[in-house]
Amino acid sequence: MKSSPRIALLFLVPSFFFVGLFSIFPIFESFRLSLYRLILTLPWLGEKMVGLENYTDLLSDPVARDSIRTTLIFIAVTIPLELLFGLGIALVLDQVFRGRGLLRAVVLIPWAIPTVVSSQMWRFIFNDRYGLINFLLFGADTSSYIAPLADPNLAMISIMAAEIWKTTPFAALIILAGLQGITDDLYEAAGIDGATPWQTFCRITLPLLKPALLLAVLFRTIDALRVFDLVYVMTQGGPADATRAAGAGAGSVSEIAAGDVGGLAAIVGTAIADGIGGAVAAKGGGRRCDRKTERGSKSDHADRDEKAAAPRSPCAVVVRDLNLVQDPRGPLR
Repeated sequence: MKSSPRIALLFLVPSFFFVGLFSIFPIFESFRLSLYRLILTLPWLGEKMVGLENYTDLLSDPVARDSIRTTLIFIAVTIPLELLFGLGIALVLDQVFRGRGLLRAVVLIPWAIPTVVSSQMWRFIFNDRYGLINFLLFGADTSSYIAPLADPNLAMISIMAAEIWKTTPFAALIILAGLQGITDDLYEAAGIDGATPWQTFCRITLPLLKPALLLAVLFRTIDALRVFDLVYVMTQGGPADATRAAGAGAGSVSEIAAGDVGGLAAIVGTAIADGIGGAVAAKGGGRRCDRKTERGSKSDHADRDEKAAAPRSPCAVVVRDLNLVQDPRGPLR
């Protein structure tokens, strides 16, 4: 039975409809509303066209600037650590040992727990009276207990620790999928050539993991830009706006209370633009990596074809075999 393009299009139309209705339309509608001054509590004032005034007000707001800076710091610290820990976990899970399947399921538990639940758990852990962190640091000496979530210098570190704990398994899952795509023939060839484990990791594993790493960076950057529930449950943006992130809506509470739809739409538009920019940058890096890999694979195939086509005399074969017997490391000598 031959497939018809019309039948395929017929199956895709409902998907396109819902994507356009629930994803594309809200984005354009949010951008349109951001160009107006519309106050819900004063509907008789109507919609006043203000252009980019809402965006200029947003960028001139010190709270908004601090929230953007906090978000950038949050991304710059959490994502590299998540990739580093995720890479280590993926390398362990890629090995063959008894109970590997059970360990893989256990590792994914933090990521499977709802963010609100894990945030409340970490809020209890960092509690200044009965928290586990204080007990591990000071034991029964309650007079020395500290309040990390109430300290502007420690609150952000506490939120970062909770975020890294929860999302590292997701990065490990993506990296593990990349490791599964690397054939064992490459490692066997490297072992025959006498490559050390570190050389194998740097010259085989890490280069072939670039697409998976870029994909993990893309997903984690998008999630970090719109972080809200973690911050809201643990600190609600405090103390003194020290943990207010852009995803939590800088000034969004005051905008909602005042009914300023245009200002809130400007906040949403800025967050969407940040997410799209990060996605485009990561996708461009992935394409460059894919092109380099493709060129490298083509050149490797060409080299192997030339070597296979080149005539070799029996003397050359004997000399090569004698060299391998004398020094099994071969080319890496």
